[in-house]
Amino acid sequence: MRIERKPALPGRVALAFVLALAGMLLAGMASAATPCREDRLELSGEWGQLAFTVEIADTPQTRARGLMFRESLPRGAGMLFVYEKPGRASFWMKNTLIPLDMLFIDRTGRVTRIHSMAQPGDLRPIDGGDGVFAVLEINGGLTRRYGITEGTLVRHPVFAGGPAAWPC
Repeated sequence: MRIERKPALPGRVALAFVLALAGMLLAGMASAATPCREDRLELSGEWGQLAFTVEIADTPQTRARGLMFRESLPRGAGMLFVYEKPGRASFWMKNTLIPLDMLFIDRTGRVTRIHSMAQPGDLRPIDGGDGVFAVLEINGGLTRRYGITEGTLVRHPVFAGGPAAWPC
């Protein structure tokens, strides 16, 4: 008995191609459409991507207190300080018990300056420069560990009016 293989019909090939393309597009749209959350901040750069669970400090009172008096901070957590409008930002480590990395971020969600390993209790000002809209504080040493650099993009709802360089 002889078995012959029939060539695929052009219609079947076209249908398979369309279905494969639709699947790829839907997968891409699903990842791009992942909703931003207030308690989650994403970072993206040449080094890769990662996310932190964040607390928001967006009032004078919460910004003034920041991470003071905390004895620890989970590795995947941080605090996002948000201002009403971009301007000059300066921080210090008064009453802060853990070393921190500070990422100064502009209105579009781009990291413009990084200060690594701010020392607990240090009263010297840490200047973030002009045009700072937000500051992310994370555990000291994580920017170096992950390779986070100036120019890194930040994704979070607070940057929606930027317009965001990496929109939600």
